[in-house]
Amino acid sequence: MESFSEKIKRLIASRKVRISEHGYDELEEDGLSARAVVSGAADAILIEDYPNFAKGACGLFLQKDLLGEFIHVVWGIPKGHDEPAVLVTAYRPDPRKWDQTFRRRLKQ
Repeated sequence: MESFSEKIKRLIASRKVRISEHGYDELEEDGLSARAVVSGAADAILIEDYPNFAKGACGLFLQKDLLGEFIHVVWGIPKGHDEPAVLVTAYRPDPRKWDQTFRRRLKQ
């Protein structure tokens, strides 16, 4: 059975992608391009999984931008559908809130 991470990557590779309005806002805020985020998804690592999210399954992925810096991207699939992969949000993680690998949240 295909994992959520594999499914997201397959949809992205098949160009079945949508970017939410919030996603576009967050991309702009952190100086990220949609193209760079989408192209970096092939090497993304799922670090948090939210299978029961109200709008559909989603997950927080660790990716790199075009400069090789870490970014977090939330990819999802709309509830009741098999596609597309939706870029919900993307941002540069705050090192005060994450460990050095940006894979684990620090306790606040």
